[in-house]
Amino acid sequence: MTYIDGFAAAVPTANREQYIQHAREAATVFKEHGALNVVECWGDDVPEGKLTSFPMAVKCQPDETVIFSWIHWPSREVRDRGMAKVMEDPRLQPDVNPMPFDGKRLIYGGFEVVVEE
Repeated sequence: MTYIDGFAAAVPTANREQYIQHAREAATVFKEHGALNVVECWGDDVPEGKLTSFPMAVKCQPDETVIFSWIHWPSREVRDRGMAKVMEDPRLQPDVNPMPFDGKRLIYGGFEVVVEE
């Protein structure tokens, strides 16, 4: 089965184009290191919840937008090898390609695909 890394974060709305450029550059690196594809989504209909929600989870401020993204890998093994290489890749180091958002509020995790239709 394939494997997914999922992410949610709050990005300053004013940084939308900077975020898109950052995501494109990162997608190139992820794909070079084994990812099948990378999907980046800019929040368009992300309601504030009463108990839980994406905005609450990432502590989204009024001048920020929630992003949701995922990286599709062929397997957990490919992901583990590829992610190690991605973290060392000089094109994604903070001094070269800084994240245009507060990385401390980034939510991420790896998921085994159990249904893929």
